[in-house]
Amino acid sequence: MTIITPLQPTARTQLRREKERAGTDREALHDILLDGMFCHLGVVLDGAPLVLPTAYGVDLGAGPDGTLYLHGSVAARSVVAAPEQTVCVTVTHADGLVLARSAFHHSVNYRSAVIFGVPRLVTDPEEKQHGLNRIVDHLVPGRSNAVRGPNRKELAKTSVLALPLTEASVKSRAGAANDDEEDLELPYWTGVIPLRVVADHPITNDDCDLLIPAHIRTRASQLGAPA
Repeated sequence: MTIITPLQPTARTQLRREKERAGTDREALHDILLDGMFCHLGVVLDGAPLVLPTAYGVDLGAGPDGTLYLHGSVAARSVVAAPEQTVCVTVTHADGLVLARSAFHHSVNYRSAVIFGVPRLVTDPEEKQHGLNRIVDHLVPGRSNAVRGPNRKELAKTSVLALPLTEASVKSRAGAANDDEEDLELPYWTGVIPLRVVADHPITNDDCDLLIPAHIRTRASQLGAPA
């Protein structure tokens, strides 16, 4: 039986405001990462912060707390600099616009995860391929088995980073607006506009005469594509 350790707050992950929104359940972190598709990687270059959007993959069984995989060009400055410093990776889900009677109490229903750590440059060929497969399959499960894998030249042009999920924080908000009692009689609409990522029908390339594979149709359906 796998023992899942709770998140342990650190000086970087300890929430200082709205502490009731913090999560200490590592499974909540896993859910946010598995439900997301893209993250933001924050690094420091030449003394200035740089935050870049990128795809990622997750292996919850790699290492004691799980591993997040990132990739990029071997020439990318962010990828080169990352293993030499503590980076910050964030994943955010916007679940709803919360509209209150007052502008001050407008908010957003969301789920977010922030991971800190020094990423490791993956040099083992098998783990490098594994990390790349995780990234591809994170976006479309099963896709890595339905494409040509990277050749030696392509692998040489690509770097893979492995970031342990040891130091992380989870924060979320759900529910209705929290109006002040004195505003409850004001004649303004209050409520939530739900938000979600929705896919459309897959579009086949003009140079492809194959039927849409089952794993593509399944993924589109999972993302809400019309039947």
